[in-house]
Amino acid sequence: MIRPRRLEPLRGSPEAVRRRTPVRRLWYAAYGSNMHRERLTAYLAGGRPAGALRTYPGCRDPRPPARTAAVMLPGLLYFATESQVWTGGRAFYDAAAPAAPDPPELPAHAYLLTTGQYSDLVAQEMDREPGEDLDLTRVLTHGRDRIGPGRYETLVCAGLLDGAPVLTFTAPWHREDITPNAPSAAYLRHIGAGIVAAHGWSVHRTARYLAGCPGAAGHWSAGEIAALLGTAP
Repeated sequence: MIRPRRLEPLRGSPEAVRRRTPVRRLWYAAYGSNMHRERLTAYLAGGRPAGALRTYPGCRDPRPPARTAAVMLPGLLYFATESQVWTGGRAFYDAAAPAAPDPPELPAHAYLLTTGQYSDLVAQEMDREPGEDLDLTRVLTHGRDRIGPGRYETLVCAGLLDGAPVLTFTAPWHREDITPNAPSAAYLRHIGAGIVAAHGWSVHRTARYLAGCPGAAGHWSAGEIAALLGTAP
């Protein structure tokens, strides 16, 4: 098993943000299908990942991540809405309150990207053409910034890793605000393969984790998910 990296607090005061800007490199913390390197590559270099119904244009800068790291994010993974790419529920991140006692954690795969690559990735998640850098000032100052009403247009900064911000994106709502929806087999396979590769978890541990996530719970058993991952790369 791989020991995950622990994040440093953001401390997003205006002075701290000024010292970190302009941001040239950041860690993108993937918690859904982008945990799987093959799926992320479709966003970076363009293409269609296995099992998907869409081909992606790729980023302006198609280079692979400069570095990768296994990290744990405070919060939980749940599945909701209906994916037009995979069918079934999409993965979303509900961040835990920092002061909560024993907050839950979820495994994520962090990729060191340029700001442009991260911006283009967010654009493709929302079915837009890549090409414009995001202004990260508010998310670095407040830890959260809603840049639009879409399902993946709420940016979250979970902390710092080696001095660079760790960013992800999710929906503006919380788990309790929306009806869960079970994910598809192809989607679960990408997420599970990403966890196994990034964190070194066994297939059975990964399957138990995913089977317990809202949306998957009650629809997918750990045994069924383990069978999916038995053929995962």
